[in-house]
Amino acid sequence: MFNKTKSPARPAAAPIPPLPDLPSPSQPKAAAPAPTPSPASATPGRGLSMLSADLQFTGNIAGSGDLQVDSQVKGDIRVGRLIVGETGAVEGNVSADYVEVRGRIVGGVSGKQVKLISTAYVDGDITAEQLSIDIGAYFQGRVLQGSRQPAPAAAPTPAPKPVIPQMGDAPAPAAPTGSTPA
Repeated sequence: MFNKTKSPARPAAAPIPPLPDLPSPSQPKAAAPAPTPSPASATPGRGLSMLSADLQFTGNIAGSGDLQVDSQVKGDIRVGRLIVGETGAVEGNVSADYVEVRGRIVGGVSGKQVKLISTAYVDGDITAEQLSIDIGAYFQGRVLQGSRQPAPAAAPTPAPKPVIPQMGDAPAPAAPTGSTPA
């Protein structure tokens, strides 16, 4: 009924292309191949910035690019994509569209998509539209599902107006007690 056909022989693994060299002055510029975006980069034209394990950074970090933290950071981080590596530790609030935690965060985490890998340690509240926690990850805090923009402050309610008696609204005087009219 069914015949199994032999699958074609698989070709050998494609060789890894060499790194593009900088064009020499004698080489025409058109001969240089166009750079291809790396798979680690989420958006073309943006590279992944890294803070390596031998660094200690104190202060806030802000930007729209991608950041991988393998070092010790004391301060808030606000970037486009954040990966906290297994050796990375952040003491402060982090905010990014995509947050992947393999290391340690002590502080709030907010993002559209938050992933806690099995080696993660998070001590703080998480605000996320999508949250993934692998078995083995440590998490202490609250989870708030929804967008990471804070809710608009409620308009203050007006204080109740004090009641001021008007002319003619005065209550009738009470009869004196303890004496009878003669």
